[in-house]
Amino acid sequence: MPRGDKSKYTDKQKRQAEHIEEGYEDRGLSKKEAERRAWATVNKSTGGGKKAGGSGRGKPRNPEPSKKGGKLGGAAAARRPAAEKSRSAKKASATRARRAGKKSESKS
Repeated sequence: MPRGDKSKYTDKQKRQAEHIEEGYEDRGLSKKEAERRAWATVNKSTGGGKKAGGSGRGKPRNPEPSKKGGKLGGAAAARRPAAEKSRSAKKASATRARRAGKKSESKS
């Protein structure tokens, strides 16, 4: 089996990797880096390919890698000064209002 072969992964693991990859691409990562990180996350949480073909018993799923991102973001936001958070919130509000206006125009 060549390195990088995904034949031992279940359909569920492949779907998970695809979904994680989309999330990374939405954050601005390249397609290649997003795919690499997505499979690393699936491997870390499930222990690699789960299809039959090896000896021994299965291992339980580790949900920690998929929960990690939110924790990091929360800690980073907590360190920002109040003025910076306020400025960011006002900018986001203006963007939402602008986009809502565009949507109502396009529906008419």
